[in-house]
Amino acid sequence: MPTSRTTAKTASTNRKPARKSNTAEQMSNSKFHELFMEELKDIYWAEKALVKALPKMQKAATSEELKTAIGDHLEETKTHVSRLEEIFEMMGKRAMGKKCEAMEGLIAEAQQGVEDTEEDSMVRDACIIIAAQKVEHYEISAYGSLRTLANVMGHSDAVDLLEQTLEEEKHADSLLTEIAESTVNEEAAAE
Repeated sequence: MPTSRTTAKTASTNRKPARKSNTAEQMSNSKFHELFMEELKDIYWAEKALVKALPKMQKAATSEELKTAIGDHLEETKTHVSRLEEIFEMMGKRAMGKKCEAMEGLIAEAQQGVEDTEEDSMVRDACIIIAAQKVEHYEISAYGSLRTLANVMGHSDAVDLLEQTLEEEKHADSLLTEIAESTVNEEAAAE
């Protein structure tokens, strides 16, 4: 009977290499796999950029509910970075980013929105929510596509991690909608 120590060791040993089907092995040198890796680099850069940008958005927010939501998502984003690093490892590659022009633009747009709105206003919070949802929609698209590519190639461990992140991004988007519709938009309209 295995002890908890050997079970833990077995679980971590089994987690490192991706479960690969024959399809995964055949595709590891294909253009399709290359596309997957390039997209992985893109979202890795994007997530790392968000780890730097989210504290600024949190500080600029007015409502405590929005500040908390951004802070919670910052912690999730750090987890997303770790998951991506795990996927790189599964693929036998070093984690590295490729500048994501789209995310750079979305972050710049968010920063401009903060600069263009009055401090401690709900209009600023509405602007931050709009900018954050644009980011979430980009991430939902990226993670959904990556999950699909990984699935086609038979990288089932990567699929599982990408699916987890995808669901968290969808939840973050829903939460932002809830905050906007429950208080922020009405208060912003009244300012």
